[in-house]
Amino acid sequence: MEGLLIPLITPFAKDGSVALDALEELAHRVLDDGAAGLVPLGTTGEPATLTAAEKNAVMDTVAAVCRDRGALLIAGAGSNDTAGSVEAVKALAKWPEVTAALTVVPYYTRPGEAGVVAHFTRLAAESPVPLMLYNIPYRTGQVLGWQALRQLAAVPGIVGMKQAVGAVDEDTVRLMADKPESFAVFAGDDLYVSPLLALGAAGGILASAHVATDRFAALVGAWRAGDVARARLLGHRLAALSAAMFAEPNPVVVKAVLHAKGQIPSPGVRLPLLPASAEATKAALQAYEQSDC
Repeated sequence: MEGLLIPLITPFAKDGSVALDALEELAHRVLDDGAAGLVPLGTTGEPATLTAAEKNAVMDTVAAVCRDRGALLIAGAGSNDTAGSVEAVKALAKWPEVTAALTVVPYYTRPGEAGVVAHFTRLAAESPVPLMLYNIPYRTGQVLGWQALRQLAAVPGIVGMKQAVGAVDEDTVRLMADKPESFAVFAGDDLYVSPLLALGAAGGILASAHVATDRFAALVGAWRAGDVARARLLGHRLAALSAAMFAEPNPVVVKAVLHAKGQIPSPGVRLPLLPASAEATKAALQAYEQSDC
């Protein structure tokens, strides 16, 4: 697994229902623009506020696109309940297009590193699909050191991770220096994607890449091809766009920009999220215009 993956938003119609036609069009568009795959039902897709029927409809739609396009499909699944997470990943067998399940480090419970390792070892043993870990301590409350990350990377059935620790910290650097060759680390913090790619990341799972998809795909490709000058230029330009896209809680600015560009029917989100402010939307649109190079 490598390249640019898009953690898809779930677009809503003006009446608040899921706009599946818009989702399908968006999925095709980002693949046309250079994305290697799609990640439905991650945090950016607002799964916490979707019904079970809506989640299934989202998966049906995105799986059909990935099947038709031969694209990677990484499905968000799992929670802070190990038994419930096992059932969630087993349910993915319904969609043979699924490449892997993106499963978050158990949140709120804060089980400790040994508990996290035991959680994912159990999931990997029972999952019908490979696992990608989602390490995001500022949401989960659970920090994982490089030794624990290295231990998880060696668990059979765990094929990669989304690393989103809010920095390129010591644990990230030490993990990248000593990870299994077959273990794919994806950048999950949009602002830090360029330096993590420079350390050898396989790609990025980037909400900002709903817009300027071709530019983010070029950034990933430049680092992986060793075109350092091009990669640095793209990374500097796109960092400002990423900062603007995350000026307010994800995915509200992403949705506002996509709506302003006529790509989704409304900028709507579901409570407790609130729509993006006019100021944040304007700033993000300006950053998008300035990111071309």
